[in-house]
Amino acid sequence: MGRFLSIVRRDLRLALRQGSDSVMVVMFFVLTVVLFPFGIGPEGNILARVASGVIFVAALLASMLSLERLFQTDYEDGSLELLTLSPMPLEIIVLAKVIAHWLTTGLPLMIASPLLAILMNMDGNGFSMLMLALLLGTPALSLIGAIGAALVLGSRRGGVLISLLVLPLFVPILIFGVGLIEAAIGGFAVKSQILILSGILFACLALCPFAAAAAVRQSVE
Repeated sequence: MGRFLSIVRRDLRLALRQGSDSVMVVMFFVLTVVLFPFGIGPEGNILARVASGVIFVAALLASMLSLERLFQTDYEDGSLELLTLSPMPLEIIVLAKVIAHWLTTGLPLMIASPLLAILMNMDGNGFSMLMLALLLGTPALSLIGAIGAALVLGSRRGGVLISLLVLPLFVPILIFGVGLIEAAIGGFAVKSQILILSGILFACLALCPFAAAAAVRQSVE
């Protein structure tokens, strides 16, 4: 457990020293949502109708911006090869790095989302479900993205390749995340959407670290 936490702390320190990745992710998220009222008009009812979809899609795209660097920096300086040789299972190391990635990207997106929900005139009933949908959805995005980041290690134009690999896998999270918010706003039951999103997250926790670790081993060999 100590080594697991040391990897999380190490990646958090590196992210805080660089800083630009997290700021870039949040700025992209904010600017993308802010642009929509200019494109579709300032009418409150129209913005309220599309608010949940716009915010969730913007969060999905923003979370992808830093995925390429999830393993790339360690791969380039050789520390990733040393991590694969450490006694700790590589799957646990991958999970620690994904947690650090979520803390520096997914968590800031959650913190920024209520202000954007106000800007988009979202109904107040959807605020808590927006936070819950992002709380369940963004960790799953980081876990799935880790597979794509591991598969494109060492390749050129890795960011484009990651998008092509993982975007189709993000679709269920998008559908049920937006569905959860819309159901809450409409006054319908939200239990099924919460259970499905929770199931997706637990499935990603169980499978993605193994898939990403296998891809990392393939890349460093």
